[in-house]
Amino acid sequence: MTKRPTLEAVAARAGVSRATVSRVVNGETTVTPGIRDAVLRAVNELGYVPNLAARSLVTQRTDSVALVVSEPPTRVFSDDPMFSTVIRSASAELEAADKQVVLMLVGDRTSHGRVERYLTGGHVDGVMLISMHGADPIPAALARMRVPVVSYGRPAVNIALPYVDNDNVGGAEAAVRHLLERGRRRIATIAGPPDMIAGQDRLTGYRTVLRDSDRRSIVAVGDFTRESGATAMRQLLRDDPGLDAVFAANDLMAIGALRTLRETGRRVPDDVAVVGFDDIEAASYAEPPLTTMRHPFPEQAAAMVTLLLALLKGQPAVPVILPTELVVREST
Repeated sequence: MTKRPTLEAVAARAGVSRATVSRVVNGETTVTPGIRDAVLRAVNELGYVPNLAARSLVTQRTDSVALVVSEPPTRVFSDDPMFSTVIRSASAELEAADKQVVLMLVGDRTSHGRVERYLTGGHVDGVMLISMHGADPIPAALARMRVPVVSYGRPAVNIALPYVDNDNVGGAEAAVRHLLERGRRRIATIAGPPDMIAGQDRLTGYRTVLRDSDRRSIVAVGDFTRESGATAMRQLLRDDPGLDAVFAANDLMAIGALRTLRETGRRVPDDVAVVGFDDIEAASYAEPPLTTMRHPFPEQAAAMVTLLLALLKGQPAVPVILPTELVVREST
């Protein structure tokens, strides 16, 4: 087998010291352009490839970032496009920054321990947390070990954790006000999981507007899946057969609600108007096309990467809140 070229071999070919080659390979800017060109020419001629393990020992960097999704594989690889969009967008931004992406799924209590050991064991430079639930122990473990970490969405844990989110409360308020402006009087909601901040905040926005307009809340709870939206809609119709509008905390639950309304003979929007949240691609192809609050998944993922890269450079990071936008279609 051909012996792998070493730093010493590159130094000899370029006529410089081993330390100079190391500085060039590690991207330091203290080397003059002429010497840098000579070293890079020697690197290309010899086919030198840096030993990443040795380089990490020197730089204390792995150039790897973990995307940690706190959901089981069946949920991540389901019909919910949020996960694929966020993972794809964040990965593209990290790769553009020359970072290796490590995807880790946390589906149960056993996997929490495994993932926590990996993240705190020096295998990654930083962590991006996605779809966290209230009792998740990983943020506290990362904080104790001083691992740079950013959350996709405001975290439920009481830890000073940088995050990127959208205006969940304001978006929900805009959705319910839109239904009121359409003359709807008995407005129900299909809320998201109570252990997730997005579910809590969107329920808060719904209740705030109804309280200010002297209308009562009519609430069923789902888990952000299409099936839970269909089930919750059946519950709402049993609780109040005369309801005339529904705000669902995400589009998949709204699409499930549309199916139940169709099966029970309710016309949308004539009998019941429906608004979702997210503006996933399927919203525009629903029957009828779904009015929704546009939630900028790719922009949120890109902002999260920017925040993490700032942390890795030792810069301060403050939470980022992105606006939502009402998209009116035929369901209202």
